[in-house]
Amino acid sequence: MKKRFLYVLVVFLVILLVVPFSVNAQEKESFKKEHFIKNADTLNYRILFPKDFSEDKEYPVVLFLHGAGERGDDNQSQLTHGSELFLKHQEEFPAIVIFPQAPKEDYWAKVEVNRDTVPFQFDFMNKKPATKSLQLVMDLMDEMQAEAFVNSDRIYVGGLSMGGMGTFELIYKKPEMFAAAFAICGGANPEIAKEYPEGFNIWLFHGKKDDVVLPEYSEAMARAINHYGGNAKLSLYPNDNHNSWDSAFAEPNLLPWLFSHNKEE
Repeated sequence: MKKRFLYVLVVFLVILLVVPFSVNAQEKESFKKEHFIKNADTLNYRILFPKDFSEDKEYPVVLFLHGAGERGDDNQSQLTHGSELFLKHQEEFPAIVIFPQAPKEDYWAKVEVNRDTVPFQFDFMNKKPATKSLQLVMDLMDEMQAEAFVNSDRIYVGGLSMGGMGTFELIYKKPEMFAAAFAICGGANPEIAKEYPEGFNIWLFHGKKDDVVLPEYSEAMARAINHYGGNAKLSLYPNDNHNSWDSAFAEPNLLPWLFSHNKEE
């Protein structure tokens, strides 16, 4: 009897520990592995299509840029943060969601990072030509936008940390592409906000205790965007450090707010 009880207990614990991870992995396989190739350069990316996808319909597109910790060549790590948010609300907000992956040696934004100090020091050079990874993303999005099943008035971009920095730069380099954006614990040269579209909607998030990327970077971008005629709102979390993406993804109005915007406004 005792052995049977121990056996049942072990099986129960295995179910508790293993099944959630298995289900999670299976869900993330909904993001199909793809590769975009141009001029002998390759960009790994994962793409989620709406359920019952039809090329005869039009869908919004969301581009999500990961952080520095998810760089690599496995075409998997970029799903670590954010992918579950879109899977969870896939039926409520049917959209095509793209998660590209930058290699270890590259960055989304054009920026020099000094990691010898904490917080890190950033020298943003957003006005210079894009990094190879961001250029590939732009080329991929140009092709995606040309697809008949894409609603070109409802293309969105967002990202966290390094991806938040890439989001700011991408709007600067592609000001006519996006209907709205969100940037989590990122930063950029505030001067690029001059080139943002009039009234552009963007939601910024940052932790007040962030000792990796200072919240002042998001504060400066919010001020600049609004100064130059954009529409930036900023959410600062008083108890969050760098992982403010957890709080941002928990915002119940994030996706309703994002998908409510279109370029015809």
